[in-house]
Amino acid sequence: MVGVNWDYRHTVLTLCMLAFFVTYFARLAISPVVPLIIDDLGVSNTAIGVALSGMWFAYGLSQFPSGILADRYGERRIILVAVGGTTAMSLVLAVVPVFPAFVLAAVLLGLAAGLHYAVATTLLSRTFDDLGTAVGLHSMGGPLAGLVAPVAAAWVGVRYGWRPGVALAALVGVPIFVLFARGVRPTEPRRPDQPMAERLQLGPLLELVGRREILVPLAVATLGTYVAQGVISFLPTFLVEFRGYTPAFAGGVFSAFFVVRAGAQVGLGRLSDRAGRDASIAAALLGGALGLAGLVALPDLVRLPAAVGLPALPTVAGLGGAVFLAALGSSFFSAIDPRFMDALDDAERGAGFGLIRTVYTVLGSAGSVGVGLVADLFGWGASFAVIAGMAGVAFLVTAVNAIAGERR
Repeated sequence: MVGVNWDYRHTVLTLCMLAFFVTYFARLAISPVVPLIIDDLGVSNTAIGVALSGMWFAYGLSQFPSGILADRYGERRIILVAVGGTTAMSLVLAVVPVFPAFVLAAVLLGLAAGLHYAVATTLLSRTFDDLGTAVGLHSMGGPLAGLVAPVAAAWVGVRYGWRPGVALAALVGVPIFVLFARGVRPTEPRRPDQPMAERLQLGPLLELVGRREILVPLAVATLGTYVAQGVISFLPTFLVEFRGYTPAFAGGVFSAFFVVRAGAQVGLGRLSDRAGRDASIAAALLGGALGLAGLVALPDLVRLPAAVGLPALPTVAGLGGAVFLAALGSSFFSAIDPRFMDALDDAERGAGFGLIRTVYTVLGSAGSVGVGLVADLFGWGASFAVIAGMAGVAFLVTAVNAIAGERR
C-alpha cells in the first residue's frame, strides 16, 4: 500500500467503511425485532441474550485468526470473505425454523462479521499517518448501519415479520461486496510463508497482552465493550418495556443514538490524534456513565425543575441528553483502538491487534446475556443501572492510569 495516491487511499477507506456497514447492519437488524422473535419462537429475554452474546462472542473470537489470515493471504481477501459470509448468514438466520438453529446461525454470522474490523484497521494503519482520524471515519460504518438498520428492520418486521427484517442485510451486502472486489487492489501478505503454528505459540501471546501499556487499556476496553454490547442489544427493548414507548418510537430513538455515535466516533478519533488517547477515552466513558444513568432516572430529571419552582424540563429534552451521552460512551473504540496500535510494532499489528480485539470483544460479548439476565431477575432499571456503573468504573481506571503514567 506504500506509495499509493491520495485518491486511492480514500477509496480504500470508503470501501472499508462500507464493508463495516454491512457487517454491522446484519448484527443490528436483529435488535429491533427482538420482541417479535421472543413472541414467535417462545423464548425469554435471557435466551435471546444468550443468542446475541453467542453472536458477539463469535465476532470477537474470529478477530485474532483474522489478523493471522490477513498476514498470510492479504487483507483484501479476508475482508471479502467477511462481507460475503455475513451476507450469506443473514439469509440463513432469516429462514431458521427453531430457536437452537437461530442461535447457531447467529454465531456463524458473528464469526463471518468478525473477520473484518481488525484486518481493515491494520490495512488503514499501512495507509494513513493520522490513524485515529482514519479509524474514526472507518468506524462510521457501524453508526451509519445503526441509523438505517433499526428503522428499516422495525418497519419491515412490524409489517411482514421478523424474518424479512433480518434478511434486509443481504440487500446491502451484495452490492457492497461487488464494489469492494472491484475497487480495492490485491494487498501484499506480510507473512505468506510463516507456519500458522508459530503464530499461535502461547508464550509470545501472553507477553503481548501482559504489557502494562496494553493490559490496562485492555481491561477498560473489556468493560466498555460489555456496556456497549448491552446497550446495542437491548436499548429498543429497554425503551419499550421500561419507558413505555412504542416500538416505532423506540426504533427512532435507537437510530438517533447511532446518528450521534457516527459523529462522535469521528470526533473522538480526531481528538485522540490531537489531545491524546487517554483523555478522549475518559471523556467518552464518563459521558456514557452519565447518559445511561439518565436513561434510568429520567422521570426524576423531568420532575426536579418543578420541585424547585422552575418550568418542567420536557421529557424529550431529558431523553435526548441521555441518549446523546450514552452514544458518546459507546464511541470510545475510535480512541482506544489507535491507542493499542501505538503500543504495537509494525510487525505485531496484524495478529497482535487481532488478538487484543479478540480478548476484549469476547469478554465484552457477555454484555448481551448479562443485561438480559439482570433484566429478567431485577428489571430493566436495575439492568441499565449496572452498566452505567461499569462505564463509570472504566472511566476511573482510565483516569487513574493516565495520571500514574504522567507521574512515572
